[in-house]
Amino acid sequence: MKIVLIGIQGAGKSTQGNLLSDKLGLPYLSTGHIFRQIAKEKTELGRKVKLIMTAGLLQPDDLTVQVVGNYLGRPEYKKGYIIDGFPRTVEQVEKFENGVDKVVHINIPEEEALVRLAGQNDGTRPDDSVEAIRQRIDSFYKFTKPVLDYYREKGLLIEINGEKSIDEIHRDILKSLEN
Repeated sequence: MKIVLIGIQGAGKSTQGNLLSDKLGLPYLSTGHIFRQIAKEKTELGRKVKLIMTAGLLQPDDLTVQVVGNYLGRPEYKKGYIIDGFPRTVEQVEKFENGVDKVVHINIPEEEALVRLAGQNDGTRPDDSVEAIRQRIDSFYKFTKPVLDYYREKGLLIEINGEKSIDEIHRDILKSLEN
């Protein structure tokens, strides 16, 4: 099964992605983690990615599709996967050739995300300043809402209330995936 997790920063995608990975036996992949790794590299690409991340902007669609495609081409992802942070734009959806079975939108209000993230902000990530977080939340609403609409029209979207406990959210996701 190929599952996409979508939600604003702080919605709990990583937490749920890891729980689902353990429960379903599928590898979990976070595009945020991939791009943070690239940003650490002392290369032209690494510097470019870091600059874009620090500003809280989205990575270019072509680059994102290429990087994700390269990762998902690895043998460990052939039988399925759980991915978060991709696709974030309709252009990425249209260029993505790997297909998805279900898209899980973990929905929380912006205020809740900011409260959650304020408690996690340790300053170690180049994209965790309040300004960068607000920029990414704004980008989510601007670019990713049409992605949700796209998958809703295809009948692949599952809406999950992300304001519940971690266990309740996990149960809700599993129950929705069974249907």
